[in-house]
Amino acid sequence: MSGSSARSSGFGAVAKDPVVRFLLFAGALYAGWYLLYAFVLHPWEKLDHAVINSLIAVSGTILQLLGYDLIPEPVNADNIRTIGVEGGHLLWIGDPCNGVGLFAVFLIFLIAYGGPWRHKLWFGLLGIITIHLVNALRVAALCIIVGINYEWLNFNHDYTFYVIVYGCVFLLWYIWVKRFANKPGEQRRG
Repeated sequence: MSGSSARSSGFGAVAKDPVVRFLLFAGALYAGWYLLYAFVLHPWEKLDHAVINSLIAVSGTILQLLGYDLIPEPVNADNIRTIGVEGGHLLWIGDPCNGVGLFAVFLIFLIAYGGPWRHKLWFGLLGIITIHLVNALRVAALCIIVGINYEWLNFNHDYTFYVIVYGCVFLLWYIWVKRFANKPGEQRRG
């Protein structure tokens, strides 16, 4: 057997491995998403602003339902991106904290992993809504934390809520794999 045919048969075997195919496909989707976001969506700013405005609205509603008064937005402040409760400080919500990147990573996994498309559509939408709501709860909790003790903000922002939000994404993936993804030997549907 020649060296090139040994290499090609080895590559062929690797390319047939479903884990390798998943990783390659998911990696290609992520690279495409990264380029689209970096060069089109982020400079356009409308997606990030819309998601942040929604986060502020949902978080504000949660805080008001819990009995908190919100710090009023400064007059003539377009796209200020802040929220806070009376007695605390305003929190600024940056683009990396709006959840758009998590939406993409969640959907990339869903697209790259096996399963029927009819379920991928509704589960993807449900997942994005769930991630957004968990992120809004995170923002509301950070507003409360800042009102109690500003020193606690960095730890909770950097650790506590990362575990909770990413844990939610992993739970959604787990549900997808266990309930909706194609099982080995199962025929593909829809």
